[in-house]
Amino acid sequence: MRGIDLNADMGEGYGPWAMGDDAAMLDVVTSASLACGGHAGDPEVMFATLRAAAERGVTVGAHPGFADREGFGRRVIPMTTDEIERMVAAQVGALLGVAALAGVRVAYVKAHGALANLAADRADVAAAIARAVAAMPGRLALLAISGTELEAEGRRAGLTVVSEVFADRAYTATGRLVPRGQAGAVLHDAEEAAARILRFVQTGRMPVLGGGEIALEAGSICVHGDSPGAVAMARAVRGALRGAGIVLRPFAEG
Repeated sequence: MRGIDLNADMGEGYGPWAMGDDAAMLDVVTSASLACGGHAGDPEVMFATLRAAAERGVTVGAHPGFADREGFGRRVIPMTTDEIERMVAAQVGALLGVAALAGVRVAYVKAHGALANLAADRADVAAAIARAVAAMPGRLALLAISGTELEAEGRRAGLTVVSEVFADRAYTATGRLVPRGQAGAVLHDAEEAAARILRFVQTGRMPVLGGGEIALEAGSICVHGDSPGAVAMARAVRGALRGAGIVLRPFAEG
């Protein structure tokens, strides 16, 4: 039976501020991408989320992004590629350290928000992220948006690269995510999103905002954990996939 991973971004609170229902989401997904203290997250949130994921058998990855909590990592911070490489290494290293205390293995890295979108089109930024991931201990995999420079640079760096599509985001005709400020960029109807992603898994073709389809590949499907109704959407996606006989399993071993 065909299998695919279902992931969500988690651990995105810090201090007394919570973001998303991580406990409920961990009962649905097979992989969890944890904020590393840049766009969100702190050592306590990291530790608690790592432990909660391990208790449910959910594979964990690092989710580094621009250090911009006010903008939730969704604004590009001007940095050189060397600075980006060190930033990613520092954030992934922070999660690896907390994970060692929690007794949990970190299996992969997924760039967050504006950093991921920048790396989608800029090979130099993508190469910087790939170098940082390759330098980490534990042979971490790289989860990258399907059809991007980050995929290519990750493979060039010798990493295990897994392609990702989004259940709750609209696509342009070029295969990029529609910018969040544009109407229709974020999908809110859980059943509609589930039906769309099921058809994608069955056909390999993703609907484009405004009409038409594009061919993409994916080993993982993401539902953003911070979105309103995120858990309901993840449940709808999981139900649709399993109802069609598609097995949900992590793409990396935890």
